[in-house]
Amino acid sequence: MRRGSVIQLVLLGLVAAAITTAVALLIPWLPVAAGKEAQRIDFVFWFTTAIAIGVFAVVAAVLTFEVWKFRARPGDDSDGPPTHGHTGLEIAWTTVPAVLVTAISIVSAVILSQNGHATANPFHVEVIGQQFAWTFTYPNGTSSGSLTIPEGRSTILDITSKDVIHSFWVPQLAQKQDAVPGQHNRLVITPVETGTFPVICTELCGLGHALMRSHVDILSPADFAKWEANGGKTTTDPGLAVFQQNGCGGCHTLQAAGANGKVGPDLDNLKQEATKANRGPLAAFVKESIVNPAAYLEPGYTDQMPHTFGQQIPAASLDQLVQYLVANAK
Repeated sequence: MRRGSVIQLVLLGLVAAAITTAVALLIPWLPVAAGKEAQRIDFVFWFTTAIAIGVFAVVAAVLTFEVWKFRARPGDDSDGPPTHGHTGLEIAWTTVPAVLVTAISIVSAVILSQNGHATANPFHVEVIGQQFAWTFTYPNGTSSGSLTIPEGRSTILDITSKDVIHSFWVPQLAQKQDAVPGQHNRLVITPVETGTFPVICTELCGLGHALMRSHVDILSPADFAKWEANGGKTTTDPGLAVFQQNGCGGCHTLQAAGANGKVGPDLDNLKQEATKANRGPLAAFVKESIVNPAAYLEPGYTDQMPHTFGQQIPAASLDQLVQYLVANAK
């Protein structure tokens, strides 16, 4: 190949690489990496992206050069000269991709191994998914519908499910882990930034899947120590805690709880519904609707609510939930 053609190829490759690099860097493809594991995963992403940009630049340059340099002229219907191929090029385009894929595999394996190791003295949290909410239980036995963890210290999440398969994911912490009934899966996260980030279910788990949201509060060491000293309490209303722990907000709307589920009836209208149902006092109607949801179905809704809450929720907690719903009914 002539020296001028080589220079043209190189220039085309640089232009393709520059355009692709600009697209990769100027568009915010990834969320903020708020954990060490997320930062490592981001490194794998950019390592792979850099390789992809290099390969794309070479291929784009060669294709553009070939189309431009060797295009058929108008009226030229002749066949091209017969060629046997180029053994050296064939070896190169087989060896180079093999080396690049191997490099990506090695880097990914190293990062995967590192992300499975926690720092000294990790914080442990049990995570339970159910239709359609998350419950987080801390070492002191308290539970909450949201996750609170410390900055700069590893947290080990023991993830499982009560009903169907769910999937735990915080975009800013990068990792996902399935919540499988009868199985406990481990996930290590080591936050490096404070803040509040969404917890999302990424496994289609039923009608309320899109609303199966919670959040994680990452606190500084000093704030986390205060939170622990306060018994890990995230709410002063025990009825709200029961509401959150049992996923009520995934299916029902209740303004006082910040819930906007649409699968089941609007709990802000409980007084009106109780009047239409004519099944006794409001508290009795609410309790019956929880422990025996098929006893009365609001017109327009089907029998989709689990029938296990009567056994699943302790009697004292059930009373707290009923009182909370009655107090906030309109």
